[in-house]
Amino acid sequence: MSNTPMLDRVKSPADMRGLSGKELRVLADELRQETIDAVSITGGHLGAGLGVVELTVALHHVFDTPQDRLIWDVGHQAYPHKILTGRRDKIRTLRQPGGLYGFTKRSESEYDPFGAAHSSTSISAGLGMAVAHHLRGERRNVVCVIGDGAMSAGMAYEAMNNAGSMPHRLIVILNDNKMSIAPAVGALNAYLVRLISSHSFRSLREIGKQFAAKLPKSMGVAAARAEEYARGMATGGTLFEELGFFYIGPIDGHNLDQLIPILKNVRDDDTPGPVLLHVITQKGKGYAPAENSAEKGHALNKFDVMTGVQVKGKAGPPSYTNVFAKALIAEAAADEKIVAITAAMPSGTGLDKFTEAFPDRSYDVGIAEQHAVTFAAGLATEGFKPFAAIYSTFLQRAYDQVVHDVAIQKLPVRFAIDRAGLVGADGPTHAGSFDLGYLGALPGFVIMAAADEAELMHMIATAAAIDDGPSAVRYPRGEGTGVTLPERGKPLEIGKGRILREGTSIAILNLGARLQECLAAADELGARGLSTTVADARFAKPLDEALVRRLAREHEVLITIEEGTVGGFSSFVLHFLATNGFLDLGLKIRPMVLPDRFIAHGTPQGMYEDAGLNAHQIVDVALGALGSNSAAVRRA
Repeated sequence: MSNTPMLDRVKSPADMRGLSGKELRVLADELRQETIDAVSITGGHLGAGLGVVELTVALHHVFDTPQDRLIWDVGHQAYPHKILTGRRDKIRTLRQPGGLYGFTKRSESEYDPFGAAHSSTSISAGLGMAVAHHLRGERRNVVCVIGDGAMSAGMAYEAMNNAGSMPHRLIVILNDNKMSIAPAVGALNAYLVRLISSHSFRSLREIGKQFAAKLPKSMGVAAARAEEYARGMATGGTLFEELGFFYIGPIDGHNLDQLIPILKNVRDDDTPGPVLLHVITQKGKGYAPAENSAEKGHALNKFDVMTGVQVKGKAGPPSYTNVFAKALIAEAAADEKIVAITAAMPSGTGLDKFTEAFPDRSYDVGIAEQHAVTFAAGLATEGFKPFAAIYSTFLQRAYDQVVHDVAIQKLPVRFAIDRAGLVGADGPTHAGSFDLGYLGALPGFVIMAAADEAELMHMIATAAAIDDGPSAVRYPRGEGTGVTLPERGKPLEIGKGRILREGTSIAILNLGARLQECLAAADELGARGLSTTVADARFAKPLDEALVRRLAREHEVLITIEEGTVGGFSSFVLHFLATNGFLDLGLKIRPMVLPDRFIAHGTPQGMYEDAGLNAHQIVDVALGALGSNSAAVRRA
């Protein structure tokens, strides 16, 4: 007998529309258990989805999705949404190779009108959809569900400022899961919110506005402000009202008896202009291990449902993230001017550990990468040494600030770029594929890439010592290689690489964490009788020209390896070789970069196999470059 008889009846949201309130509550309970069970098998983001189970049920019950557009900001809160929209049979493939994506994805379902994995995009996208519907003469609801964390980003307010000046229908739901914005939710408050959301109230309000317009200007303005601020004092919505939104809330986001009638009021109201509904939810709701954890079950490995204990692999080397934290703490202990900045990712970047050691020198600015970069620039102007620890994929969001506020002014901001390269289950939206190109184009940048965790410590020490311009250190997600770590890193000579293995026929010039694959490739080539040099560039910029010149002169084939797209390290090498005439002398050079496509989510090893950057693929490129007529291949 099924444990989810009500959920079994729901093949699509249309099957929910005739359900009673009691049946919807049963459906929500079963949906929560299904979500917990699925994530226990696949791992992933649990707490965010559990917090919006009732909201998800209510939205698909009230609105005519997919004709009405439902946008989930970020997307990791959308697992229950995926289950209800025809993807339940695949939910246990979530974030697995070939399985469901961990965020919303347009190509995956018509119920995902906008792909989201970075935060704070929903209102902008929703407004675009609302305007498009208006231009086509259609009447559709557009609903954007945005978390309160995502509301810390400036883009959300830019979108609201724009939407508030337009007459188009747009419904924004603020999912407030920290209980820090609003007062407690009670029965009287619920009644008032239901009244305020009704068409009759809004119509009465419009009559009041028309009446105020007939008054002398000073009295009319005073009357309007009195009404707005009275509502703001009662509900906390003054800010949103000032941005042009009709504010409703806060309401209990887990109470379907409150959610459904209010959503129906909002759906049926034809008053022009955008609406913001403020709902209070609890991240991890209904699953005690998630409710009680420090991060509310934000991102988990596979786990035991009964205990909540996550499955852990065999103990291995420390992660690059933890090594970065160790290195930065060591530098900060010796230099009181070092400060650290993160954009809402303290544990993801390792800065939670730095904060424990130096609470007065650590700053979490929220989901505001643009602000983080310029904030760091301001600190640098006053002689401090800021380290901005931001994932590669998130630093993309602050590129203008990197160019204008840091690079042009030659300010010594130090960027610690975590998640460089391919990242596994989070897929292309979180892959650090482009930073070598977008930073390498900027004059005066020192760009380093760590081949192992000891190199990372030395590079953090190097960045701390650079005080005449910006620098960046990129490193991957996951465990290091297990090398011995120093107590503190030692600054490297700027722009100088290293040779790890000497050979005569083939040269492999690596940048970053594919070094072990390069060494394995050299072993296989050596077994074939092909003498192979392996060098680690360390620096993408400034380029070690002496090292490149030597490799080009002394080898028949030169292969460059990097965890980035075309336009990065290999482009710098090729430019140097071309402008110095090395390509005129018969050198066979083969750049190996990420392919010109987005790599689907999977295991990191599998993704690099797909990208063509594993050891046997390096060997294939080397053999192909030598060709069947090569004396070296004939000897092998």
